[in-house]
Amino acid sequence: MKKKPACAEIVIPYKPRYPQTLIHKALESHRFCVLVTHRQMGKTVCAVNHLLKSALTNTRPAPRYFYIAPFLKQTKLIAWDYIKRFSAPLPGVKLSETELCVQLPGGAKIWLLGADNPDALRGTYADGVVLDEYAQIKPAVFDEIVRPMLLSRGGWALFTGTPKGQNQFYELYNYARKAAQTEPGIWWCGVFPADETGVISPEELADIRRRTPANLFRQEYLCDFTADAQDVLIPISLVAEASARRYGTAEIAHAPKIMGIDPARFGADRSVIFRRQGLQAFAPEVFCKTDNMTLAARAAQTIQTFRPDAVFIDAGCGGGVIDRLRQLGFGVTEINFGAAPLKAGQYANKRAEMWGEMKEWLTAGGALPQEPALKADLCGVRYLFDAAGRLKLESKEDLKARTGRSPDLADALALTFALPVAKRSGRAEFARTEYSVL
Repeated sequence: MKKKPACAEIVIPYKPRYPQTLIHKALESHRFCVLVTHRQMGKTVCAVNHLLKSALTNTRPAPRYFYIAPFLKQTKLIAWDYIKRFSAPLPGVKLSETELCVQLPGGAKIWLLGADNPDALRGTYADGVVLDEYAQIKPAVFDEIVRPMLLSRGGWALFTGTPKGQNQFYELYNYARKAAQTEPGIWWCGVFPADETGVISPEELADIRRRTPANLFRQEYLCDFTADAQDVLIPISLVAEASARRYGTAEIAHAPKIMGIDPARFGADRSVIFRRQGLQAFAPEVFCKTDNMTLAARAAQTIQTFRPDAVFIDAGCGGGVIDRLRQLGFGVTEINFGAAPLKAGQYANKRAEMWGEMKEWLTAGGALPQEPALKADLCGVRYLFDAAGRLKLESKEDLKARTGRSPDLADALALTFALPVAKRSGRAEFARTEYSVL
């Protein structure tokens, strides 16, 4: 058998920028990817070039790839020009305007189709499929048609879009977040809001915010699936504003320093140490699969350097941490999330009260660190009212079943609002002194 001659190097005329650079790495190392982005981030360009690279590097006979948007006319409008632009310099490319198909060197083909005619896909196979604007595509298109196409070749699928409320894209997003933890090499989920990517300048984004209805801005630019939901305690717009604030040392010097420690409950959960002084919250320390003794040692180090006026620890799984810190001579306060709140007529339990106080702090000008995981935690919790009219939060178990994760970072920050704290005047005897809790 004659050896197939080596092909000359083929260069696609595309230079990805951040976050496209990060996205491409994820797409190339996972089979199923869910990509949630703000408007004008460049997701279509990213998806088209991923298709081109995959098709050019596929050594199987007759590779087939598909780009699918909700409607055929929409597909041609948003993706066909990109396909032509980035494939034009490649040798031997053949384009079919009538079929919206490009044939690449080596024989691979990429078709552009609309989900409004899904039957056109039946009976074929696929090495890879992009489903763009998935919020507007019926779930049956993937479940009944696309998924079977991927079976024979072990093909991949990329679901992309901008939130459109809590629909099938939202359900897929939640599923992918959970699957990414149990099948990290198979599933990936990426969320890229405009206040984090830097694609839109801060000045332009501020102008868009002024000119756009609040809910629409949260949905289209902050990637908020809950923009129209009425049961989310902390909206993403409030978190985004807090993440843009910073206070200098002199501005918060008068305020007490407080630490919140949330030990992990289960294997996939995170142990978190959060520091706050007045209106400024500092970057959290996050640990995975850390035992209580190790966490206690890290907490002791943070206490010695931060010198807080109070340390609050979740008593649910923090017994070992609490005991060890007290053994070392540190006065810490254990907090039971299910205990009675100080404001008994307003909140159903201590956890709801801490979250409610945290929301008031954000509204009053609280500043958050730039931490995407914290943003997701803060904006993911729903609330309701009990029979007595008191605010009650969605249980951690229900939240984890819905989203695949526990709000560990947000709970650790919420612990810093467990009780009122006075700034101590004498700090020299800190390690051996109980905190002053009003």
